[in-house]
Amino acid sequence: MFLAGTSAFLVGQRKSRKELSWFLLTRGLWLIILELTVVNFAWFFNIHFTAIFLVVIWALGLGMMIMSALIHLPFRLLLVIGLLIVAGHNLLDNVHVPGEGIGAILWAELHERRLFQINGYAVGTAYPILPWLGIMITGYCFGSFYRKQVNPVTRKKTLQYIGIGACFLFIVIRAINVYGDPSPWTQQASGTLTVLSFLNLTKYPPSLLYALMTLGPAILLLSVTEDIKGKFLNALAAIGRVPMFFYILHIYFIHLGAMLAITLTGHQWSDMILSSWPWTQPQLKGYGFSLGATYLIWLGLILLLYPLCAWYDKYKSSHKDKWWLSYL
Repeated sequence: MFLAGTSAFLVGQRKSRKELSWFLLTRGLWLIILELTVVNFAWFFNIHFTAIFLVVIWALGLGMMIMSALIHLPFRLLLVIGLLIVAGHNLLDNVHVPGEGIGAILWAELHERRLFQINGYAVGTAYPILPWLGIMITGYCFGSFYRKQVNPVTRKKTLQYIGIGACFLFIVIRAINVYGDPSPWTQQASGTLTVLSFLNLTKYPPSLLYALMTLGPAILLLSVTEDIKGKFLNALAAIGRVPMFFYILHIYFIHLGAMLAITLTGHQWSDMILSSWPWTQPQLKGYGFSLGATYLIWLGLILLLYPLCAWYDKYKSSHKDKWWLSYL
């Protein structure tokens, strides 16, 4: 979300404001269509589409559509709005709209993860848009550090200050244990469990502390990796330049792999045709792998998809005249 905002700013360096606004509007609409069709089917393999979960691609798309209007605001005002949303949205944690009417649905899409039953369809607001929009706006403003006129040395120092500051704020606010996340940390039976409680934050929607804990170290990482070269980083960059391609393929590969694995472990492949998330399905009780095996599958999946991503990255870079590639 953060880097989607940054990317939007960078695209705006070579487009007019009007062109960028149109690009964000159409790209956002396209992502929403993908979420409800191609991505939804990848998760559930259910041709009836009885489960409609509005997750990350939906939130990215909706965020871009809103950003298509917000980018016309003065830069400083936009930065203030983004920071206020990220820092202040947890004030809404105790606001709820009961029932399953349009008001409840709209509020859930704005700030509360909920599951609705609508005419036989399960509709889940997994990525409420308000806090994610705040993160996207701050990411957009963050892109200003990557303008050509910005000195790289100055940028790295600024990124280090921001990253360290975010990490420091996280520790202080979390230690106070009054605001920043709907789940306070508690003293546990051991020091390790207490630390885990301290780090156990809310992602749905992302709390202020969740944003500080994740974006702070990520910005620090950006500050120290800018000049690093090598084959390994080039390989990561090849995947990073085609994120939508990787994202869609990896869900299909995982789901097909799960169908094979479930057959080999004595279940029916049809058990992986889902009406909701796998861990909620009674027919999958007892199915699964150890954490170590899961990491091996994760690594194997990346190695399997890398050649395809490298090919598509090369194809995109050598066919910049094909405008539609920017939507994939």
